[in-house]
Parts: sequence; C-alpha cells; structure tokens
Amino acid sequence: MRYSHFLGQTLREVPKDAEIASHQLLVKGGFVDQLMTGSWTLLPLGWRVITKINDIIREELDKTGAQEMLMPLMHPKEVWNRTGRWDDPGVREIMYQFKDKRGREFGLSFTHEEIVMDLLGKHTSSYKDFPIKVYHFSTKFRNEPRPRGGVLRSREFMMKDLYSAHVTEEDMYEYYWQIKDAYLRAFKRMGLDSKVVEAGGGVFTKNYTHEFQVVSPAGEDTIFYCDKCDFAQNKEIYQGKAGDKCPKCKKGKVAEASAIEVGNIFPLGQKYAKAMNVSFADKDGKKKYPWFASYGIGPARVMATVVEAHHDERGIVWPTELTPYDVYLLHLPGGEEAAEKIYEAMEKAGLEVLFDDREEPAGVKLKDADLIGVPVRVVVSQKSLAAGGVEVARRDNGKSTVGPVGKLAEEISNIYGGK
Repeated sequence: MRYSHFLGQTLREVPKDAEIASHQLLVKGGFVDQLMTGSWTLLPLGWRVITKINDIIREELDKTGAQEMLMPLMHPKEVWNRTGRWDDPGVREIMYQFKDKRGREFGLSFTHEEIVMDLLGKHTSSYKDFPIKVYHFSTKFRNEPRPRGGVLRSREFMMKDLYSAHVTEEDMYEYYWQIKDAYLRAFKRMGLDSKVVEAGGGVFTKNYTHEFQVVSPAGEDTIFYCDKCDFAQNKEIYQGKAGDKCPKCKKGKVAEASAIEVGNIFPLGQKYAKAMNVSFADKDGKKKYPWFASYGIGPARVMATVVEAHHDERGIVWPTELTPYDVYLLHLPGGEEAAEKIYEAMEKAGLEVLFDDREEPAGVKLKDADLIGVPVRVVVSQKSLAAGGVEVARRDNGKSTVGPVGKLAEEISNIYGGK
C-alpha cells in the first residue's frame, strides 16, 4: 500500500483530552478517529490490527469446536422480557432502549444471552443436540456515563462474544476452563501477559466470574494477586489488603495493581434457560434445562492495551503477530527508483508493505515509521545503495544492517521467525 494514498495519515499534535499513551498514539498514528464522545472509526491502519486480533481469537476458539455466526444488534423488548431484564435497573443504566414510530420498543445490543437462548429454544430439543458453542464479532452499545481512554472505554465498540450450552454443569465447566486456556494463549500471542482474576457477575450472574486483566498504570480496575501462585481477585470481592499472606498458597504475598480488563468469562448456569423455558429431553425423555456460559473479548480494547504495553518515547512497537504491515518501506534522496522496484518485488513475495512514497523530508518519514511501529523498516537511499544495498532496521531494538537487495526477503523472514 502506498502511504501517499492512505486515509488517516499521522498527526503532529496529540489530542487535548488524551491522557494515556494508547489514546495519544492511536489517534496521532492514524489508527482511529473520533466521531463523538465514546464513538470511534477504525481507520485502515487500525482495522488491519483489529483484523489480526480477531484472526488470533478465531483460531483459538475454532480449536475448541466453537462455530462463528452473526446475530442482530436491534432486539425486541419481548425477548428481554422473557428473562425480566428489560426493566432491571442495572440493565436500564447500560442499554439503549427506544420506540419506533409505531410505538414498539427495542433495545440496542449490549450483550446477547437472550438472543442465543431464543435460538436454542428454536433449534434444540434433545440432549443429542448439545453441546452448543457459538460466537460472533459484532457491535455493542453501552451507555457509559463517562467514556474515556480513547477506545478503552466507549459507548459503541466491537465485541467478540462466545456462548456455550451444555447438558450438565460438569460439561459446562469443562468447556469454561478450556476457554480460559484458549484466552490465555490468544493474549500471549498478542504480546499480553494476562492474569485470570476472580470477579463479581454484575448484571449477568450472581456467581463469581473470571476477568483477564493486564497490569497497567492506565487501568481503571484494581486487582490483588499473589506473587507466587495464580491467586488473583478484583478489588470488588477481595477481603484483604496488599502485603497479606496469599489465602490460596499460604506462601506468597498479595500485591495490588491497576489493570485493564481485556476479556471475561461468565458461568451463567440454568438461570436464562429456566427464565425463557428453554429445555431439552434427556436420555429418559425427562425435561431438563441446559447449562449456559458466556465469554467476551473486546478487540479494540485489546488493541489499546497492546499499545499501553508496547510503546516507547517514539511511538508504538507492535508485536509481530499484530503489526498492520510487515514492512515500512521508505526512500530518501537518490533511492526513489530502487525503492519502486523493491516495493513491487516485496509485494510479489507476499509481504505486506506500507510504502512511504510521500514527498516529505527524511526526518518526517523516519519519525512516522517509529510512530506507526511496524517491526521492520527498510530505507532505500543513495548512501545505502552505495554501501551495497538497503538498510533494514528493527523497531523493537533499533538494530540496523545494510545488506544486498537480493537477500532482503530472507532477512525480513528471519526477523519474523520464518514468516
């Protein structure tokens, strides 16, 4: 892709209301654009990152046997009335509810438990139909009273939500912990060190749930965790203080930290099935209610959290699996013709290349390359050509080498671990 044709080029100024690094860098780098408070456009650079986040999530979920689909965003009041949640005060604080011109009431999706349960009622009748594991990527609307942090907390955002239904509680929890492991693998691939944290269920369930939290000064949540084992709880349920002996292993000490929630899993039990009278016949023909659970990840929130975890004073440093492009190619005076040929050759070789062909000073191009944070930068100049080829620089450690054009693809492949 030629950068001169790109929608959403870098900005010179930081947004006045941007208090955290991810907000500043994603806007300044041309990844997102604000339409209004709590509502963001994912520009081409941002969408490429989100697509790679979603692909990682898909790969990990598909390994568990989950199936992808797509559900409506506008829900009739009648479906939500079946669980009694339409008039729940907690739901009303979150859900956008409205009437059409005929007076019929609808809500915009902030979650899809009722919709999935409605589907189960239509498409299942026997224990042989279970387990069901379905997910989708779709827009969610939540009436956040105080959107902040750019895409970290919005009123309209993309969500991956997975739902599973099972014939027994044991089977539900077996899959529940399987998804926990899938989430941990996905976040690790995205360059995030996430902790599994016990938390309350909010408007979803009275049971304990589990959040996936990434320790960060930019986080709005406070978590307490053991420095020796996997014990971790959200401040809302933790009965203690930092420095206490770990209540689980009895060896470690409990630490306190700010953290960003990047995902969550909820064991919902039979609450929704009973409320909506969705049942199945067991082996003996007896009526039983399925056990239900839900699992969420916010891709845009993940993107911002990755930036919080991977940036320096010059800009973003994308992990290789999430980079919007494999290579940031730019030419300096004297390297124009060679750069054009290299661009064509790298594209033919299957590399994703952002070619900075703009007529800008060298300093601007180099600063933008650092700001955008593509892991590999290739500079073609009269100086590099005279030295035997092109300069290849790594964004993460700043190391650079000058090598022959013929070995360029091989060197880039080595940086990406054989990609």
